Amino acid sequence: MPAERWCRAAPQPPDAPLVFVEKQRGALRLASVDARAQALGLGVGMAFADARARVQELLAVPHEPAADEQWLDRLAQGCGRYTPLVALDHPDGLILDIGGAAHLFGGEAGLVADLEARITGLGMTLRHASAGNPDAARALARYQMLPAPDEAAAIRRLPVAALELDDEATTGLVRAGLKTIGDLGARPMANIAARFGADAATALRRILGDAASPLDPRQALPPVAAERRFAEPIASMPHATKILGELVGEVGEELTRRGKGGRHFRATFFRSDGLARGIEIETGHPTRDVALAMRLFAERMDVLRDPLDPGFGFDMIRLAVPRIEALGATQLKLEGGAVQDAAVDALVDRLATRLGRGRVRQFRPADTHIPEQAQLELPAIDAAPPSPWPRPEAGEPPTRPIYLFDPPQPIEVIAEVPDGPPHRFRWRRATHAIRRFEGPERIAAEWWRRRDNGGLTRDYYRVEDVQGRRYWLFRHGLYEEKDDPRWYIHGLFA
Repeated sequence: MPAERWCRAAPQPPDAPLVFVEKQRGALRLASVDARAQALGLGVGMAFADARARVQELLAVPHEPAADEQWLDRLAQGCGRYTPLVALDHPDGLILDIGGAAHLFGGEAGLVADLEARITGLGMTLRHASAGNPDAARALARYQMLPAPDEAAAIRRLPVAALELDDEATTGLVRAGLKTIGDLGARPMANIAARFGADAATALRRILGDAASPLDPRQALPPVAAERRFAEPIASMPHATKILGELVGEVGEELTRRGKGGRHFRATFFRSDGLARGIEIETGHPTRDVALAMRLFAERMDVLRDPLDPGFGFDMIRLAVPRIEALGATQLKLEGGAVQDAAVDALVDRLATRLGRGRVRQFRPADTHIPEQAQLELPAIDAAPPSPWPRPEAGEPPTRPIYLFDPPQPIEVIAEVPDGPPHRFRWRRATHAIRRFEGPERIAAEWWRRRDNGGLTRDYYRVEDVQGRRYWLFRHGLYEEKDDPRWYIHGLFA
């Protein structure tokens, strides 16, 4: 796959065998080779110097695993036209759960023919197989050499290498005369586990369908989705956007029936060449408002670095709603209409869509007494419904300063008694005489820190100097906890 991906992006095909190299244990080695290099005896893991000595006319390029991963993910996204359940089989495979989807293509043969045409049209080589479980399907696709009358016979003829055990276990199986899955399957499972390990028995049971072989799709099956397929591809973005609006309306009706709203919407545009592009939006609160969703989709499309390109046209558009939540009733005005304080929510949704979900953040109160940890900075679109911040009693001064130092700044304090309130303190080369104080407010460390001797008790004082300036000071540690507790200024009241 790396060679085909590279050739697809290259202006012209290479005129020499192509190899991909990477540094391993201080030496350049082959990470991948194309068909021509493989035919000349070059293989993965070979030292590049040895490969160059064997084949002088080589085109060597750096191995780019991230680019390969991205290309495999693009192929997986394009295969979403056949089923939403597509799993990545690294480094160069995909597993599709086509149960219940083949009828859309006239049966399994029609689906496979369509898949072959699109993948080969992208310049890729395709090996495929169908089976009753994922492990069997991938083993048949990767290791089957000869045709068989049925699936069971094909699996029995596979080499034991299809179990993909470690080299030592595979060599041990072959030396014991167990060269195929059928040879191994004829032995009792207990004997296999005892002699070759539990992994060998588990892999055999999974490939035979006797044990669960779960699929881990790249995207979970959404609770609500709608799609539209076209007999003739549409190459007009305004037309595609109009279809998307209709799909938003369809999922909105389904959400209404369920009493739910969507928090996450994913639109996928499938091109006729086999590739696809996805656009996702999120909202801070559940919604089924078509106009709102389309505004956010428009915002997202406007800021795409790589704009949506229909190519030869979109032949399918799918809208999925991966995250839904209960949508509460809204209060109605006497003159009609809903009372919603939605201006800030709408602004957050638009900014998060345009700038990125992590770039718009909001402070929320945290359930802790430690002052510097009493607030959390969260993505505004993910933040839970707001809870009230602690407020002082009516007519009382604030208990927390309006400005907090992070970290607290050390100060020198003179107190009448060692564990008493401060009488004077020195901060930033200036001495401040204290006229009045209030405290102490004792804040202990969290119990798990005290258990590990990792936290000290703090005694906080709200103090006012002779100029009327108010500070928040604390002694870090009690005299029972340490010999010389330090003092700090943590904030300013005014």
